[in-house]
Amino acid sequence: MKRVAVIAGAGPAGLTAAWELLARTDVQPVVIEPTSAIGGIAQTYVHNGNRIDVGGHRFFTKSDRVMNWWLSILPRQGAPAADDVAFGHDVELATEVVLRSLAPEARGRIREVRRPAPDPEREDRVMLQRPRLSRIYFARHFFPYPLGITLIVAWRLGLLNTALITLSFLWAKAFPRRDETYLDAFFINRFGRRLYETFFHGYTEKVWGVKCGEIRAEWGAQRVKGLSLKRAVAHAIHDLLSSDFRKEQHRRETSLITRFWYPKLGPGQMWETVAEQVRNAGGEIRHGGRVVGVRLDKGRVASVRVRDEATGRCAELACDYFLSTMPVRELVAMVEPAPPPAVREVAAGLRYRDFLTVGLLLDRLHVLEKGRPPQASVRDNWIYVQDAGVRVGRIQIFNNWSPYLAADHEHTVWIGLEYFANRGDALWNLADAEIVELGKREVEQIGFARAADVRDACVLRMPNAYPAYFGSYDRFEEIRRWISGVPNLFCVGRNGMHRYNNQDHSMLTAMMAVDAIAAGSEDDAALWKVNLEAAYGENGS
Repeated sequence: MKRVAVIAGAGPAGLTAAWELLARTDVQPVVIEPTSAIGGIAQTYVHNGNRIDVGGHRFFTKSDRVMNWWLSILPRQGAPAADDVAFGHDVELATEVVLRSLAPEARGRIREVRRPAPDPEREDRVMLQRPRLSRIYFARHFFPYPLGITLIVAWRLGLLNTALITLSFLWAKAFPRRDETYLDAFFINRFGRRLYETFFHGYTEKVWGVKCGEIRAEWGAQRVKGLSLKRAVAHAIHDLLSSDFRKEQHRRETSLITRFWYPKLGPGQMWETVAEQVRNAGGEIRHGGRVVGVRLDKGRVASVRVRDEATGRCAELACDYFLSTMPVRELVAMVEPAPPPAVREVAAGLRYRDFLTVGLLLDRLHVLEKGRPPQASVRDNWIYVQDAGVRVGRIQIFNNWSPYLAADHEHTVWIGLEYFANRGDALWNLADAEIVELGKREVEQIGFARAADVRDACVLRMPNAYPAYFGSYDRFEEIRRWISGVPNLFCVGRNGMHRYNNQDHSMLTAMMAVDAIAAGSEDDAALWKVNLEAAYGENGS
């Protein structure tokens, strides 16, 4: 009889695991996905022909293994995309590509095809190379993201304010807080209280819905790796002494604008392609089913109970391995016999942050930047909104991710307003029409767009988008030890590990789980080391 691996969730981690199992083992993957979507938070949601990337997914990584995997599924472009020439994008065009796919007729083998690089104006299966720009929009000024202090930035903040920021920073260095357990102390020790209160305090509480003094510092360490006010000030002084001051300032302002890969039709296209290959190679993806029970026998997962979301009926599914991407809180609560009381207590205290995207289709933007006339467009992929008077946290401009995300990219601007919420709170429970009106009011309030220019709108809710570094997270190691003690249970992905993983981190954990299965090992230690490196992310690594 074939060995079976049940995989909970058809997101990046779950589908990567299914693909790798088919390519490298004799284990039959059965993916259980409660929704009709493919890709989890990396899905592409379509509204009247306009595509939403939920949360924004740049395809860049330090892992060659992941990068080569992406580019073998969706190949690099061989000709300009619709907006490359118009906007003067610096794109490296490929001439020939190698595609890898699962071979249905020969299980455990991969078919490779060499072919000319695709033209995105003629073919959909293609990865675009895109310019990368993220900025902070605050008090009708744009600031670089991650934040860097240049003399131009100092001028925008105000010279007095900048002087006070510098003094606050020096004070923090002279008298640092000894206990850096929580995020407020972590930020203040690195940036000083005044800069923390200007750029970090309000936005972080907007994202998480709790005070920074309740959030573990691990989250801050992940999000600001490599960011140093001392280094930023040194750069500003160097620029001032430079013989070409303007050039140095411009270079410093744009030093983080690099490039990344992106599927023509959004991130979900990657996972829809992978899902198609999994099915063609004999793997199963069952939509409309939810894992509601996990039965252990002699300390190993023997079966999972799956509930049909349409009928409510449950069925038992025997398995040799169980790979979970579901929230850890849910997993621990459904295991039979129950885990130790301490493990259940920690799991019950884990918390999550939910997410809303408001899609607005506009005739044009109306960006009011001080000292400039209104701008009908900007080149950012997404923009961080620091203003405390609004609830919107980020704004995505989907045209700039890929022109093909907008049904009519030449005549409309398709944007996504991102809100952070908790299921059951006042914002989450608003009717869609009320949330749309909130979004229209707020983009006009901050000076980004006019409500009168909105043509169409939609609302998309995404529960459990962010595992939180507060609640009982400080005791998470107790859960991790219990998970590692169940030999054929592998927890992978963002929610599966309760870790703020990027897409590539989630994929690596799935690949490493399959590495262990293929080697006949049940050691999951390598998985838990992913995303612990010293420098990663927005600094261009």
